[in-house]
Amino acid sequence: MRRAVLKEAAKRFPWLANVTLYGCLFAGGDLAHQLIAQRECMDWRRTRNVAVVALTFHGNFNYCWLRALERRFPGRSAGMLMRKLLLDQSFASPLATSVFYTGVSFLEGKEDVFEDWREKFFNTWKTGLMYWPFMQFLNFLLIPLHLRTVFMGGCAFLWASFLCFSRQDGDGTAGLALAFLLQPRTATPPLPPTPPTPPTPTPLHPHPPTPPPPATQHPDRAEEEEE
Repeated sequence: MRRAVLKEAAKRFPWLANVTLYGCLFAGGDLAHQLIAQRECMDWRRTRNVAVVALTFHGNFNYCWLRALERRFPGRSAGMLMRKLLLDQSFASPLATSVFYTGVSFLEGKEDVFEDWREKFFNTWKTGLMYWPFMQFLNFLLIPLHLRTVFMGGCAFLWASFLCFSRQDGDGTAGLALAFLLQPRTATPPLPPTPPTPPTPTPLHPHPPTPPPPATQHPDRAEEEEE
């Protein structure tokens, strides 16, 4: 019953249903990251910032992007699927990743909103190539157009958890994220090596050492030597 209601709502109000569900699922990824990290208190402000970026940009962009792709490359033939996947991973994926890093940094009030993007974008994009092409292939092949953004939101639940981890504790690589899943409290980026402490120079004596007094001989010993 509930599934039928959601499906009907997606058909009658496709934009509202798709964007809302996408934003909620994306924000849920941040909550999942905080639960896995076993934080003492939830950072609801960070979840709000992730939700704002997902609702204002990601949900709307994906809704329009998926429809533009289908209009330009209609059907599910092998050629059309490959064109959609190529454009999606070469244009949409880098753009969405860039907006996430810069958008959340902007909402947090960071002075340099491009700091996280410069340090983690390329690793994140490479990691996404191991995940999103397979999800989007299923999306283009099996999911009807009016539900594709919702399907992306379900996939983005896991992806958002990874992105939130990368912003807080990671570097955009899958290896560090896997280590975090195995040991949430200890899996942090390695600290840079501490430079060795230079040896403390030995202070020079303020005055030259006093030479020992000249050796003196006993007068009787001197007379014996003369004889």
